[in-house]
Amino acid sequence: MAVTENPEITIYTDGAARGNPGPGGYGVVLISGHYRKELSKGFKLTTNNRMELMAVLAGLEALKVKPCKVTIYTDSKYVVDSVEKRWVFNWLKTNFKGKKNSDLWKRFLITYPLHSIKFVWIKGHANIPGNERCDQLAVAASFEPNLPDDIGYQNNNE
Repeated sequence: MAVTENPEITIYTDGAARGNPGPGGYGVVLISGHYRKELSKGFKLTTNNRMELMAVLAGLEALKVKPCKVTIYTDSKYVVDSVEKRWVFNWLKTNFKGKKNSDLWKRFLITYPLHSIKFVWIKGHANIPGNERCDQLAVAASFEPNLPDDIGYQNNNE
């Protein structure tokens, strides 16, 4: 099978935390043509915003072909506004002084320029199938037994 140059990828993401902080998880659905992949992972103690951002990272880091034309659908205003309003790029200039989740944002800034990325904010729990599936994955992941530590959260990044 030939790899399409600059494939178009749709990524749905969602994060969840039971308590904020509390056990949490993320869910991701990647779609390219008729291919579909789901990802999820839970953590023992984390926050909703960390899981929202980690979902985006998991989706982007799963892409094997670079560059891709990526559309990310998320219900996280935190993630969308941080990128679309260019806040995260200003935070980089101040080395994220006083900002939460700097470990994840630094990872994001490594991955972001590798693709052409468009963010689309969607209302959560609005019967959008991709978002609903991500929510199911994220919540289920937060209930998995023996959840690992979210090291970035535990290192006081939140």
